[in-house]
Amino acid sequence: MSNPASTLSYPAALPPIQINRKPLWVALALLAIGAVYLTQSVSLRQSALWIIGALLGVALYHASFGFTQAWRVFVADRRGAGLRAQMFMLALGVLLFFPVLSQGSLFGQPVNGFVSPPGVSVVLGAFLFGIGMQLGGGCASGTLFAVGGGNTRMIVTLVFFIIGSVIATANFDWWSNLPAMAPTSLVKTWGVGTALAANLAVFAFIAWVTTVLEKRRHGHLISFASRTARPASFLQGPWSLLWGGVALVLLNFATLALAGRPWGITSAFALWGAKAYDAIGGDVASWTYWAKQAASLNAPLRQDVTTVMDIGLMLGALAAASAAGKFAPIWKVPARSLAGAVIGGLLLGYGARLAFGCNIGAYFSGILSGSLHAWLWLPAAFVGSALGVRLRPLFGLAVEKTPAASSC
Repeated sequence: MSNPASTLSYPAALPPIQINRKPLWVALALLAIGAVYLTQSVSLRQSALWIIGALLGVALYHASFGFTQAWRVFVADRRGAGLRAQMFMLALGVLLFFPVLSQGSLFGQPVNGFVSPPGVSVVLGAFLFGIGMQLGGGCASGTLFAVGGGNTRMIVTLVFFIIGSVIATANFDWWSNLPAMAPTSLVKTWGVGTALAANLAVFAFIAWVTTVLEKRRHGHLISFASRTARPASFLQGPWSLLWGGVALVLLNFATLALAGRPWGITSAFALWGAKAYDAIGGDVASWTYWAKQAASLNAPLRQDVTTVMDIGLMLGALAAASAAGKFAPIWKVPARSLAGAVIGGLLLGYGARLAFGCNIGAYFSGILSGSLHAWLWLPAAFVGSALGVRLRPLFGLAVEKTPAASSC
């Protein structure tokens, strides 16, 4: 009789966690200053979104809830705990989001999901993004929380993520004219009940497939409910993937309530890059993409919800890494690994714009929005990620056989 799930046992004695106090106090001070500044210069709502961004960084770091590694270990060795955690998270999410989105309001505020046109650009963009995930070392959320957590290689990935995003906006008009359907909301097209049933069935099927394949390869499962080598601590981690998934859904729902739309990440990267390019003499305002985004381009960054949440996320991850005693930047990066970060970052940025979002905006929040384009994004990005796994050794990057406490 096989054991249905295996977990890691705790050693008899573990050394106490040595908190990195200086970076922890810096992160907390910056978060407090930012909250006060945003309250005074923008609104209390914007300040609250700043704090939600920070909490997302804490959750992502403590649970090591990445998409990149979860896909990689499944491709490499059929370990599916990370994928099952994602399906659990999505199932919980649609149960919360679909009824609210069908009503169109939450606590008296209008709310809308991320619903984008499914088409050729989505498929190609997601495929490129999937390759970039593996070469760059993280997805959009993984890149931000890894940077905040002190991963110096991921700073390079982030810089070229931003550059790739700007390049994509330069010729976005051409890509957007490729064949595509009209934006389609499954919630509005099918109704809440049918959309919920269909989505939950697909999540269950994917989880079942990972279970069958993992048992066939290994004879037992690694549980996503408890996978840590140290008893979990709320403030110092590590959290299980189950805790992480619940936290991400609840914080995404809080984002919907406050911002009127779900959590997104990569639109801010394009905005940062465009503003930087303008600052050195460029003229992005004449590009079709930015002509439609003129209000965002001309407004100060403190008014951009995604920017505020992204920066808050990095500071939250810094606080979490410091509280866990894991903030220890290593500045020497091998040349091949650095090349992977550059190429991966460019593919991540370019692919995210073509696909109307990343693993958060197009996949997580896209599926929670009931958007058909999210269901094109998922398989295309997974295929790209599988190719990226095969390419990693060329850049001196490891391909793990079992999940580790890392998003990269």
